[in-house]
Amino acid sequence: MTATTLADVERSGRDATAVAAPPSSPPTTRERVVAAAVVMTAEVGWSQVTMAKLAEQVGVSRQTVYNEIGTKPQLAEAMILRELDRFMGIVSVAFDRHPDDLVAAIGEASRLVLEHAQDNHLLHAVVSATHGADTELLPLLTTHADSLLDAAKLVIAERLEPYAVGLGSARLGAAIDMVVRVVLSHVMQPSGTPGETAADIAWIAARVLRPDHEG
Repeated sequence: MTATTLADVERSGRDATAVAAPPSSPPTTRERVVAAAVVMTAEVGWSQVTMAKLAEQVGVSRQTVYNEIGTKPQLAEAMILRELDRFMGIVSVAFDRHPDDLVAAIGEASRLVLEHAQDNHLLHAVVSATHGADTELLPLLTTHADSLLDAAKLVIAERLEPYAVGLGSARLGAAIDMVVRVVLSHVMQPSGTPGETAADIAWIAARVLRPDHEG
């Protein structure tokens, strides 16, 4: 089984809209198993997820599940990497829609991520681990929790390159860190609708990235 690195996840997230499979393409057996594991984890908890139950759910043999996934820790890794990929794909879509307006891109990326997170129990678990919370998946998330934060910051830093921001690298890095952490904190504990929160985040971003902004 080929190891998936953070760079692979970042690359796949950036290219999500460019290399997405045609809508008619059926999911692979591996994709079906991972998707079933995400649903099962949300419904009954990670401790109740077994290869046998997944095999029954997907309609394949247990050996097929082992062949496609490997061990249960490898299944958890596949689930987490899937969520990171979707997370960064969402961010990339927002920036693609606003190539000339950085604040609008940040606002839409925030809204889309928060909408995606509303009923996403796995993403909540990953973000909880990022914030040091004790979750059922924590032992398996510890090596990947920082990946969510680091990967998001790396993707956003790369997407900022075409924009005229006018900040030094240190202050720009601090601004990116601030925006990402605020978004993730609202994934953990929403204080309003995704649209309302995204508007607030965009306002903060405008004040930081455009010091002369009066909005």
